Amino acid sequence: MLTLATPALLFPAISLLLLAYTNRYLALASIIRGLYDDYQQSPSDNILQQIGNLRRRIALIKWMQSMGVGSLFLCVVAMFMIYTGWPQAAQLTFGISLLLLISSLGMSLLELRMSTDALNILLSDLVAAEKARKQSPP
Repeated sequence: MLTLATPALLFPAISLLLLAYTNRYLALASIIRGLYDDYQQSPSDNILQQIGNLRRRIALIKWMQSMGVGSLFLCVVAMFMIYTGWPQAAQLTFGISLLLLISSLGMSLLELRMSTDALNILLSDLVAAEKARKQSPP
């Protein structure tokens, strides 16, 4: 049987998750602003590609946040339904809330992978440039 305490357990977890998503969003927004300024100074296809990748990541974060907020909202609705004596509807609502949370976490993993792939590309470019510098005659 679902009690008020069960959906309430997710409140701190979802709140921290939303804070982490917001921090990611703010970090990416700062990077995009910097790349935009760089592009204004010296246009480059590389910068445009980076901005495109960041745009996709920002869209993912938007969906991650939406799913997280939806999960929190449905947790509150489930608690209200338990409180007002609708246990079956509360169980269904809480189950949907959990599915939204799972979706949000899955998108978070996808965004993390995109971030890691982008960093690995930058690192491989750096390693290639360093090798080329060492091989060129002084």
